[in-house]
Amino acid sequence: MKKLFIILFLFPLLLDAQGTICDTVVPQTYEYVRYGDRAMLLDVYKPKVARADSACVVYMFGGGFAMGSRTVKNVREFCQKLAQRGFTAVAIDYRLHIPEVNFDTVSLFNMRDVFREAIYMATEDASASVAYLCSNAAKLGISSNRIVLCGSSAGAITSLQLDYCRANELAPASTLPTGWKPAAVVAFSGAIYADGERPKYAKSPAPTFFLHGNADKIVNYKKFPPLLRSGLYGPKKLHKIFEKEGYPHWLFIFEGLGHEIAAQQMNMYEEFEAFVNKTLAGNVMHYDATVRDDGVKPTKWSTMNVFDLYNMN
Repeated sequence: MKKLFIILFLFPLLLDAQGTICDTVVPQTYEYVRYGDRAMLLDVYKPKVARADSACVVYMFGGGFAMGSRTVKNVREFCQKLAQRGFTAVAIDYRLHIPEVNFDTVSLFNMRDVFREAIYMATEDASASVAYLCSNAAKLGISSNRIVLCGSSAGAITSLQLDYCRANELAPASTLPTGWKPAAVVAFSGAIYADGERPKYAKSPAPTFFLHGNADKIVNYKKFPPLLRSGLYGPKKLHKIFEKEGYPHWLFIFEGLGHEIAAQQMNMYEEFEAFVNKTLAGNVMHYDATVRDDGVKPTKWSTMNVFDLYNMN
């Protein structure tokens, strides 16, 4: 029997698709890929006054690869904000693998296989969505070389993973246009999955903005599982790689906070836009900050780990 997900109680914002927000832009929905009779959709929020650079932000929702969609309240709210500031915002759906998993059969020893499948499946869809946007850039009024990848939690992992797979020519990114590279990646509580070895980039990653709580045990700030090479590498590990190789990036470490940071897109919007503006202008630099924000209070997200998240023994 499949167990009930504690995640149902952890992500109320992700489930609240009926909340009232200021819908100043009505998105247009497109099918970007099809699997048999299943259509994968994305919503395009066109700004009334577009930026001169025709920049586009592709946003990927969170939800532990178990739930969520492009239409939930916090996604719509962030995309509305982006469109108000001149970006073309794109919210995508992607396939969710975790609901198919029987967690009675999952342990520490095979959990990474479950996550790898979930992450690769989502990354394949993200790759297909970018391919669709690039093929239809003129119709949508966007610049294909000014596409920013952004996401929260599972969506942040997917955003980072797509750039990692692109840089290493891995299968989940195989549908990307030849030579394409994101203009930037912004990850609210994200990580990458590396299989069999510590992460390395054969080609340079896009300028990346990591925002993460250093007490996060859901998407671990360091690494999970801790003793194996295969697994999820969080910002602490990735920061060392980016620093060593001289890859442009910003790192905001939220002291004492956990997975709450996955929901800070609106509160950190000005920092998001500052990073993107500098990146698109070719001025991104290395920036490392420890943030103590009294406005973000620790919650149960600060103490819960991935076993609690999926209600595992």
